Amino acid sequence: MLAGVGAYGLWGLFPLLFHQLSDVAPGEVLMHRVLWSFVVVAGVLAVRRERGWMAVLRHRRPDKARSRLALAAALISVNWLVYVWAVSEHHVLEAALGYYINPLITVALGVVVLGERMRRLQVVALAFGAASVAVLTVGYGRVPVIALVLACSFAGYGFIKKKVAVPATTSLAVETAIASPVALVGLLVLEGRGDAAFLHGSVGRDLLLLSLGVVTATPLVLFGTAARRIPLSTLGLLQYLTPTGQLLCGVLVLDESLPAERLAGFVLVWAALTVLTFDALRDARRQRVAAYSAPP
Repeated sequence: MLAGVGAYGLWGLFPLLFHQLSDVAPGEVLMHRVLWSFVVVAGVLAVRRERGWMAVLRHRRPDKARSRLALAAALISVNWLVYVWAVSEHHVLEAALGYYINPLITVALGVVVLGERMRRLQVVALAFGAASVAVLTVGYGRVPVIALVLACSFAGYGFIKKKVAVPATTSLAVETAIASPVALVGLLVLEGRGDAAFLHGSVGRDLLLLSLGVVTATPLVLFGTAARRIPLSTLGLLQYLTPTGQLLCGVLVLDESLPAERLAGFVLVWAALTVLTFDALRDARRQRVAAYSAPP
C-alpha cells in the first residue's frame, strides 16, 4: 500500500518538477527524459542480470511484442511531450483533468476495440464524463484538447501494455531503447545549432535534466511493487491520487485559477469516477463470490 501511495503521490508532484524546467523547450525535456530513463532502467536491469529486454530488441523475425512496444513508446512520448508543454504553458489543471478522464477513456476503448458490453453504471459514468467535457468546453471557451490528448494517449499506452506479457521495468527499457537513438540525435542537433539548454545554463537546471531518468524509474518500480502485492481494485482507487496531487499543485502552488464553470466540470468528472469505481468494486465482489461458490 505504501509503495502504491508513493508511486501515485510522486506522479502527482510532477508539475512542480517540470515547472522548474519551463525555460527549456518541451522537446528537449522529452529527449532528456527518454535518454536518461533508458540509462537508469538499463542500469537497474544490468545489476539484476536481467537481459530479457535485449532479446526483444534483437528478435529479427516479425515480433508482436517489439512492434507493440514501439507503438507504446510513440504513445508515451506524445503523452510526456504534451504534459511537459502543458505545465510550461500553465495548463496544469487541464493536464490533471486528462488523468481524471483516463479511466473513462479506458472503458470506452474496451467497448470500441474489444467489443465489450458496458454495464449500466458504466454507461452512467460515461454520460457524466461527456457532460463534464461539454461543461469544460464552455468554461474554457474551447474543447479541452490537452486533457483529451493526455487521456487518450495514456489509455492507449495502457491498453497496448496489457497485450505484452513483460514486467514493467523490462517494458520501459525496450520502449526507451527504441526511442533513445532519436532522442540522442535530436540532442546532438540542438547542440550543433547552439539551441541546447543542457550545459548552457545553471548547474541546477542541468542536474534536473539528468535526474529525469531516476524521476521516471522510481515511481515505476514502486508501482510494480504495489501491483504485485495489493488487489487491483485498491490500486484502481489509488490512481486518483495522481490527478488530485496535480490539481492541488496547480491551484495551491502554481496559482492557476479554478473558476466556478471549470469547477463544475471537475465535479462532473468526480461524479463519473465515483460511479465507475462503485461499479468496479461491485463487479470485483461478484467475481470473488462466484469463484468461492464454484464447485472444486
